[in-house]
Amino acid sequence: IQHLDRQAKTAERYSRYKSEERRTAAEVLALRTQEIDQRAAAANAHLSEQKTRREEVIAKQRSIEAAIEDARVLQSERMDEFNAVQGRYYKVGSDIARLEQSIEHARELRERQEADLEQAVVGAREIAAHIDQDQNEIEQLELSLSELIPGLEQARQSERASSASLQRAEAALAEWQTQWDAHALRYNAALQQQNVENTRAEQIESRLQSFSERQKKLVDAQSVASLEDLKAQYEDLAAQELRKRQAREEFERHLVDIAEKIRKLREQDETLTRLVEERRMTLHESQGKFASLEALQDAALGSGDDGTKRWLAGAGLDSNRRVAQTLDVQSGWDRAVETVLGDYLQAICVADITPVAESIMDLRSGSLTVFREQSRGEGLSEAPSNTLASKVTGAPAAVMQLLAGVRIASSLSEALATRESLDANGSVITEDGIWLGRDWLRVARTKDGKAGVLAREHEMRRMKSDIREMQARYESTRKLQRDGRVRLTQLEERRETLQQDASVLLNEYSELKAALESARFKMDQAAARAIALAEEAGELDSEKISAEEQLRESRRIHTQAIESLDQLEAEKRSLEAQRDELRSELQRVRTQAEEDRQTVQNITIQFESRRNSKESAAQNLSRMQAQFNQFQGREREIREQLQQSVAPLADNKKLLEEQLAARLKVEEELAAARQVVEKIEAQLRELDQSRLQIEQSVDATRTKVSEAEMAVQELRVRREGFADQLSKTDFELETLLQEMDESATVDAWEEKLAKLRLRIDRLGPINLAAIDEFKEQTERKEYLDSQLTDLNDALQTLEGAIRKIDRETRTRFRETFNNVNDGFKRLFPKLFGGGHAYLEMTGDDLLSAGVTVMARPPGKRNSTIHLLSGGEKALTAVAMVFAIFELNPAPFCMLDEVDAPLDDANVGRFCEIVKAMSDTVQFIFITHNKVTMELARQLSGVTMQEPGVSRLVSVDLDAAVQMAAS
Repeated sequence: IQHLDRQAKTAERYSRYKSEERRTAAEVLALRTQEIDQRAAAANAHLSEQKTRREEVIAKQRSIEAAIEDARVLQSERMDEFNAVQGRYYKVGSDIARLEQSIEHARELRERQEADLEQAVVGAREIAAHIDQDQNEIEQLELSLSELIPGLEQARQSERASSASLQRAEAALAEWQTQWDAHALRYNAALQQQNVENTRAEQIESRLQSFSERQKKLVDAQSVASLEDLKAQYEDLAAQELRKRQAREEFERHLVDIAEKIRKLREQDETLTRLVEERRMTLHESQGKFASLEALQDAALGSGDDGTKRWLAGAGLDSNRRVAQTLDVQSGWDRAVETVLGDYLQAICVADITPVAESIMDLRSGSLTVFREQSRGEGLSEAPSNTLASKVTGAPAAVMQLLAGVRIASSLSEALATRESLDANGSVITEDGIWLGRDWLRVARTKDGKAGVLAREHEMRRMKSDIREMQARYESTRKLQRDGRVRLTQLEERRETLQQDASVLLNEYSELKAALESARFKMDQAAARAIALAEEAGELDSEKISAEEQLRESRRIHTQAIESLDQLEAEKRSLEAQRDELRSELQRVRTQAEEDRQTVQNITIQFESRRNSKESAAQNLSRMQAQFNQFQGREREIREQLQQSVAPLADNKKLLEEQLAARLKVEEELAAARQVVEKIEAQLRELDQSRLQIEQSVDATRTKVSEAEMAVQELRVRREGFADQLSKTDFELETLLQEMDESATVDAWEEKLAKLRLRIDRLGPINLAAIDEFKEQTERKEYLDSQLTDLNDALQTLEGAIRKIDRETRTRFRETFNNVNDGFKRLFPKLFGGGHAYLEMTGDDLLSAGVTVMARPPGKRNSTIHLLSGGEKALTAVAMVFAIFELNPAPFCMLDEVDAPLDDANVGRFCEIVKAMSDTVQFIFITHNKVTMELARQLSGVTMQEPGVSRLVSVDLDAAVQMAAS
């Protein structure tokens, strides 16, 4: 009845405590919710501040990026202007060189023409003199013949007598005339050769002077091109680049090592986190079980009412051990000891009973049992082995005496046999708790909290040791985790520092590498220039040697011509003397014939002689007139050429002066344009540095915003958790806050709630660890839910981005497909002279559909591409490629023997397409087709003038046409 009464009172108190606990717990939730709201407001304000800061930094970043874009556009414009000025500079230089060559060629040609004119004038003058002489002679002969006509018959009769002598004289004179003609030809040839060699020698001397000037320019150019300085500069930059590259590689190795250490530390942290979580849960489970056992043990040992408890507290005995806590019972005999001792297990152990007896009068209600604990060395006598005391150690002496009076039996039959020999106060008990006296029997099989006190005490002792060991392992793991995280933070900070240093080093390395590339390019240019200058110097030397050889040969020939002229002058004087002698001889013969023969015969001989002389003189006159006409025609032709060459030469000189002035102006423009480009590039580098700095600021502000958002999200989740917990109660937040005391705090109300729960725990075995575990798992679930929400939001954002990319990809693919299809439809008939072609998609999904090329040349109904010839396939491919090329043209397009399988008609249409597109695109094509070559304005080929030696030959058709026209 007392037990039921205690249970009823306990139930009544439990109901009251539970009501107060629910009220207090709801108030604590309300206070926590209010505190979370305040912290959330502060966090939201901080988040807004960070977002504002982030927007400011992003706005600065956008402005810098816009400035960079403007600078790049300006750089592109200034670079285009620089390239245009440079192109004009190169064009003016080319025009100047062309004009100088034209003027030099015109001057050399004019000198040759003047020499030819002088030669023609001298020849014509000599021929004119011979013609006058022959005409006078013919007139004299005609006069003599007219005088000798009346005596012709007489002259004929005299002819027979003096014919022999006259014939010999005339033969001698004819022979002399032949020699004279031959001499005249040799004399004219020698004189012409002398003039020609004079002109040739002047030309060669002019070339030698030009070679000397070019050699001087080459020497000056070779002295300017300091290849050794460039090599030294390049080697210095190469050494700096090597040091920077080694430093960068060293940074990269450090970063890789740190990244590997960070990875290992993170893996270790994950492992330690899981281990800490597991050990914490194991520890909490053990602590929960221990708390439950302790609550049950306290309930089992906490006999007596509130008056007894107050008395024990007043006497300072509420912390003293109970008898059950002092016993060490051999395994298996717990039930037997509990059966014998019963309520004695709840007895208080004290060192001295006298103070207890003196204050026992203050106990107004309840029951109390007190045992004196034995001191060290007291009551150590060994108990009889057949008594229950032999199975127990550590108990007070009174308890040991009580147990020593109880014999033990291994089984019920043995206990029954022993019962017969017991005295009136003796008893026997079995291992399973059957206690027998001679006249009585007692068995304890209750299932309440008081059962199994000793076993529970043993379990609690074991669990205390396990909990201490678990706590030590948990703290050790936590320490390792904290140390690892500190080391991880240090390594991450070190990696961040190294990355910043590596970024600075990378920028320096990039600049140094660009300088190295520039130095290498300058050195290669200087080396190539030196090789070109050496080659040109070698060619000039060989040409100069050849010209000197030609000059020596020309002077030798000129000397020979002068010697021949001297010899011919001597021969001329000899021939003239011989002529005089022959004429005198002829006159003597005629006189002798006139004396020896009749006068008539002499007249006849004179008549025939004068007639023959007239005929010979007439023939010579005719030949001389023909030569005179030839020299006059040559003279007119040369004068016309000289007159025509005067105006172009003056124009070329004027153009040369204009081009030289233009080159000076273009050089000034080129220098100004180069300064502008360099200034813009410097501004662009400064903007890039600013952009890198602002990007770091943006990343830092974004990190802060993310942290603030996480803090706000955490407070929101915790607030929702508190609100959800509060919604499960019968209270409302506003009502609780209004009814609560204004001075209420979370700590005070939690202390109040703890006291209420402690009271509830003392009422009965309640698994308190389950509440902590549920709270901990709830917080973890809320954290995981927030993470899942973030992941779902990120997934939705990513899926939206994928859908947007797919839409844009489909739209751009459709637009590109339609544009290429339109271009293909338009170009195919032009290349084939008819027919039609189009593109067709083989599927509905634009992202996975294939594209089929449908091409039908005129006159064909092909069903597969294999029915097309090689040329048709090539033209179809050209139409397709050009259609794609029109969509996004590049500055240059290279065609490698595209026209190889085409016939002339198709090549013509192919060339028309290329010519039409060449307005916007520069084409470079490799071909063996002459029709295609005619389309080009610049030709470059490889020739082998010497066996095994290839040489590049380039032809500018426009320049060649202009040179041919000039």
